[in-house]
Amino acid sequence: MTRLAVLVPGGRGQVGSELAALLEAAPGALVHAPGSSELDITDAGAVHDAVDSFAEAAQDADLRPVVINAAAYTAVDAAESDPETAARINAAGPGTLAKACAAAGLPLLHVSTDYVFRGDGSRPYQPADEPDPRTAYGRTKLDGENAVLDSGARAWVVRTAWVYGAHGGNFVKTMARVAAQRDRLKVVDDQFGSPTWAADLARGLLQLAERVAAGSGPKRRILHCTNAGTTTWFEFARAVFTELGLDPERVDPCTTEEYPVATPRPAYSVLSGDAWAEAGLTPLRPWREALRGAFESDGEAFASG
Repeated sequence: MTRLAVLVPGGRGQVGSELAALLEAAPGALVHAPGSSELDITDAGAVHDAVDSFAEAAQDADLRPVVINAAAYTAVDAAESDPETAARINAAGPGTLAKACAAAGLPLLHVSTDYVFRGDGSRPYQPADEPDPRTAYGRTKLDGENAVLDSGARAWVVRTAWVYGAHGGNFVKTMARVAAQRDRLKVVDDQFGSPTWAADLARGLLQLAERVAAGSGPKRRILHCTNAGTTTWFEFARAVFTELGLDPERVDPCTTEEYPVATPRPAYSVLSGDAWAEAGLTPLRPWREALRGAFESDGEAFASG
């Protein structure tokens, strides 16, 4: 196994926290996972200093360095009213980080989203499919992808979707909280995607990081990584209730029209994992199995909402 040193901007979020935990448990690995208050990726000077210091520390420890960017502005509705902030964090920030990586000769993995697609498809989106974001969040994330890939850095973009984990807010925690407040609730049953446990995504990212650090990174520069299978928010909610030990019949289906939100959500967010598997990377397990594993591992964090 390649001995890694990994810098994880956004290291206090859902995915960053899982990356840090896995690396801290790995013998001989070095990890620096600063949160946004410790490393603001929109601050060019701070980013270059952090990358240069990290590169030096990795060299001193004789480790293979990789940067995994998990920093993002993920408030979809808020991005519509404050696109400038979303653009700084999701577009300019990754571009700055990528240029610093290029200057230091470090490879970069950048986490992105299904929201770069329009979300009106009928088959799983492939990495080569044409992006067409409908939201400010999606547009800024796509701009971030392009900034990273055009930076001159040895970089890969990994898109994912419907992420949940023990850290931060997410759908699973929301369902647990609402379950304690209401006898019944309605959840949309006409939006499709693949729930993805942050811990499984982190394992996939680290497998890719090992390949990249060893100099055998995939030729394809955009990849998709989610837990396998397709479901709706309604079926996902019922599965969460089951794992909570609650009656899933308390969750009723509704349409998107019956549950309007400020910002349109993709009706179809399924990302194809074909390119991931073709690159020799291990496909993530089925989403239902992952949800069970998540509750076995972090049940208290989810149940507390």
